Amino acid sequence: MDARAGLALRPGLRYNCLVNRTIKHTEDLRWLIGHTGGFRAGYVTEVQILKRRLFDERSTRDVPAGTTIAVTIHYEIRGLARVAKLTMTGVTDFSVFEQDGIDCSSLSVIQTELNAGKLRFWFDPQGELYVVCDEAHLEELTLPMVTAQQAAELARWTFQGLETDGPSIQWLLGELNQAGLPCTWHDTERSDAIHPAVQWEGNLRPADDFSVDESNLIHAMAYSPPEGQGFGLLLRVFGMQDRRLSRILEVLADRITQHFSGNCLVGTTIIPGREWERWLIREHRSRPER
Repeated sequence: MDARAGLALRPGLRYNCLVNRTIKHTEDLRWLIGHTGGFRAGYVTEVQILKRRLFDERSTRDVPAGTTIAVTIHYEIRGLARVAKLTMTGVTDFSVFEQDGIDCSSLSVIQTELNAGKLRFWFDPQGELYVVCDEAHLEELTLPMVTAQQAAELARWTFQGLETDGPSIQWLLGELNQAGLPCTWHDTERSDAIHPAVQWEGNLRPADDFSVDESNLIHAMAYSPPEGQGFGLLLRVFGMQDRRLSRILEVLADRITQHFSGNCLVGTTIIPGREWERWLIREHRSRPER
């Protein structure tokens, strides 16, 4: 498996739809708690701290120029799975310490307030993870809950677009055929109830390689975003490590981000679709250093 294809097979998700809101005032905090349910029973997957410094010509020294903290949270609400990134800027006080074996990644309900012009976020009851800042910004991906399958899931890539009409099954097959990767399509047969947001789902398999194990496939699910307009497409790779499946996923990701406006999520990273190719190249270059 080449490095580029390997990157495409990293587990992940992403969204558009567009939950993209700045939090500055009391009414914004009310909206945040109402929309997310306070991230009840969610869990923190990533905390990023960015401390900026600028060169001061008078002192000829680098001086502090602000702190930004971004927290990525996975949670579920009303039968939907969400990945949210809360970016807090103008940070004046914070704590991210886990002491005495305390794990602050598991959330109950976060607490927020606006006091003296500052936003305050408490992510855990012990106060091990809290942030005081000037303002915050919420980005979020929402998708239907998906059940686990017997085969090993190797990767997950999700795209949500701005357009009302997303790619059809025939469009996916046509793009793969043009890329020299013809595939067959098989609708998914389910015994359990499907989420009402799902429009269609099925499996892609290479059409001209009969030696491929039947458990090796790419599962595609198209859905309507629960909030706002647009479309969602979830691609999941199952089975054994397979270079051809990796290439199929790579081609679909490239073609979708080239033809549709929106966003994708890989791991815990939210990526605008227009930046997908550059992001993939940077990841490709950084892999040998890891």
